[in-house]
Amino acid sequence: MTLVMIFSFCILMVLAVPVGYALIIAAGLGVLFNGYVPLSVVAQQVYDQTQSFPMLALPFFMLAGTLMLGGELGRQLLELASRAMQRWRGGPLSTTVVSSVVFGGVSGSAVANASALGSVLIPWQKRHGFPPALCAANNATSAVIDVLIPPSIPMILYALISGVSVGDLFISGVIPGLIMAASFVFVCWFISVRRGYEAQAVKVRKRELASLALRSFPAILLPIVIIVLLRFGFATPTEVSVLSVGYSLLLSILFYRDLTWKRFCENMVEAGVATGVVMLVIMGSAAVGWVLTFDQAPQQMAEWVSAHISSPIVIILMMNVIMLVVGMPLDMPPAILLLGPIFVPLADSIGLDRVQLGLMMVINLGIGLYTPPIGTTLFISSSIAKAPLGTTTSELWPYFGMAMLVLLAISFVPALTIY
Repeated sequence: MTLVMIFSFCILMVLAVPVGYALIIAAGLGVLFNGYVPLSVVAQQVYDQTQSFPMLALPFFMLAGTLMLGGELGRQLLELASRAMQRWRGGPLSTTVVSSVVFGGVSGSAVANASALGSVLIPWQKRHGFPPALCAANNATSAVIDVLIPPSIPMILYALISGVSVGDLFISGVIPGLIMAASFVFVCWFISVRRGYEAQAVKVRKRELASLALRSFPAILLPIVIIVLLRFGFATPTEVSVLSVGYSLLLSILFYRDLTWKRFCENMVEAGVATGVVMLVIMGSAAVGWVLTFDQAPQQMAEWVSAHISSPIVIILMMNVIMLVVGMPLDMPPAILLLGPIFVPLADSIGLDRVQLGLMMVINLGIGLYTPPIGTTLFISSSIAKAPLGTTTSELWPYFGMAMLVLLAISFVPALTIY
């Protein structure tokens, strides 16, 4: 069944069938090939996946992100980041990196981050004399920091299939996210020095900066509250997601006073559409996962690797290569849901911590978001910057190289994934 399913899925992807539909159809063809398992199993698996209580965290975190980024709060966060960074060499580029860290604690989605920040910051950076392709590459890569800073939608998906605590994943993602951000800020500085981009002669008053920080503080506080609530067991991830929506509504209504009924409806529709897309992929992945489990494919792969490869280092490198390759054509949700059931038993067999594996997977597949041929944040950023895709890709290499160094550090230094 597994071979038929994989072959069918590859054919459907070549035919440009949407991933969610391709997963369900491939699983159905695999079951039909077996001949002994009723096709109704696929429908049952697709339906059962929607009945998970922890799954409710996805739409609520998405709604909280759209509520907070769609109004005055988003503008205040961008203003704070730009004022704080533009005095430094490569500051306008670094603003995108810092904003991704701040926005990561609100949206949880790299694609949403790339769209929201790119539409505002890329035209601003171009006016400061930075090449469009460089602005696009900077935006495409920085947006991926979002998936490491809690709340992270990919981390929630990985937790659902691995049995790892969402709180542990959120906490463990903070240090790698900050390391990735610091490395990208260094890249922005290095490029500016090498190409002779001068610092902006802008005076920033401390009082003005403090005022912006004060108005942005409620949003910056949200990821801290999330981590505290989850770390000390005050609330489950689903409860925290609902509290995040309530917190976002209170901020928009009472603090910023910019929430209108029209914007609320638009945010609800936006979050609903995004949730629907992710849920379809999750439902299809559940059917595929059942077929893999029925054929015992993950266990067989773990046994084969353990029998033929004795070095855990080689196994970890092999896992990274596979995740990088899979992340190029596939988006993060389907890739996590497909690779998770296969790699978790393999990680257990070599003593690799599941939380560390989760971070490796998120970083690997995040890199795939800006890697051709199907880099989502790469396409979005190039479109906003109106830069040729080939030129933007050539500007990616310094960021890609730094991201690979961070990935290797996370893969082989467990202390960086403390939770």
